[in-house]
Amino acid sequence: MFIQEVVRPYRGLPRSVYFLFVSKIVNSIGNFVMPFLAIFLTDRLGMREDQAGFFVMLASTAFVPGSLIGGKLADICGRKRVLVLFHGLSALCFIPCAFLGPSMLVTWLLVASSLFIGASNPAYTAMVTDLTDMGNRKQAFSLIYLGHNIGFALGPVIAGFLYRRFMPMIFIGDALTTFAALALVMLYIRETMPEDYKTEAENMQLNCNEKPEEGGLIPALLKRPVLLAFSFVAMIYSFVYSQCGFGLPLQINEIFALDGPRNYGVLASVNAVTVVLMTLIVTQRTSRLRPVFCIALGGLFYAIGFGMIFYLNSMYMFIISTIIWTIGEILVVTNTGVFIANNTPISHRGRFNAVIPIITGTGFAVGPLLTGKFLISHSIREIWPLCFYLAFGATMLMIMLNMAEKWAGRKEEQTAFITERE
Repeated sequence: MFIQEVVRPYRGLPRSVYFLFVSKIVNSIGNFVMPFLAIFLTDRLGMREDQAGFFVMLASTAFVPGSLIGGKLADICGRKRVLVLFHGLSALCFIPCAFLGPSMLVTWLLVASSLFIGASNPAYTAMVTDLTDMGNRKQAFSLIYLGHNIGFALGPVIAGFLYRRFMPMIFIGDALTTFAALALVMLYIRETMPEDYKTEAENMQLNCNEKPEEGGLIPALLKRPVLLAFSFVAMIYSFVYSQCGFGLPLQINEIFALDGPRNYGVLASVNAVTVVLMTLIVTQRTSRLRPVFCIALGGLFYAIGFGMIFYLNSMYMFIISTIIWTIGEILVVTNTGVFIANNTPISHRGRFNAVIPIITGTGFAVGPLLTGKFLISHSIREIWPLCFYLAFGATMLMIMLNMAEKWAGRKEEQTAFITERE
């Protein structure tokens, strides 16, 4: 009975959403390269921590122009075409890396891959939004996120094994699983971009924030001040979260030395397994809560989970910490996509899903660079109190946004009631 109750929110979703779910699992199983990027740059290429931080930031920043291009093309050419083209190009960049050895050319191919991934992401998110409405969107985004982590639960363990023994297979395996995932999209998912935005909006009875807008991106964004404010607060969240891919592996390497890559792979899998086990429960328990409130709650888990690392030395306690901040990740990730989708005009879904993640992801992009600079004069442990204060402060701001959104919703209801009576 308990399992049936927990799984119930995922029943009745559009068929294409389930294929996207399977495709995400396949792609994430082969997500070998990026989780080990910081270790690869310092261990295999011999970079200093600040140099590695620069290249990790560069790879993240390359996401920006790709996302802007892909978002515009997704609104003009279609979601499916853009997704298949650019995600396929990102996979092609990995293949030469398997044969180049410790060459700096590898870093530039990884930067190019990140650019192409950036171009494909807005199309993917717009596709999920096209296939859903406010009634089932939270469940759909939660399911896709779950699929990512089902695959990711296996990927880092495999990559951790291959890293020391068969390094080239990390790049080849990542490319092959990407191609397999794209094959599912090509064969089983139709193009979702509406032929006529106005007609589609009327047929789906979209809320006022999702109705099509005339003009460009900037005017449409300025009409949604709560969404803009949300984006800048979420930037702080993403800075804190970036430490699971930069500060955490460096901390693990410092404490466990040669066992560092293996232990970090274990933590990455703990992260993914926690998502697999807890996403169903968290989604079911928070289904009636507003997305912004859920994100604020996630910030508290970030503050505790990352902040406690300052005191840790045992692998057991690192696992506990990972479980705590992972629950925060579930709350933040599953609700962020829903909040953005519910405030995005149907005519600008590709562009909004390009620009908003760029703003929110700025913290993730500059996190490794700023942390690398910070580590020149501070110890790795000193990162974690900073993460605590940033996450806690962002949580307070998110609670204020939740109050502002409630007020705006009441005002909209009053206006609609008055208009209806007239």
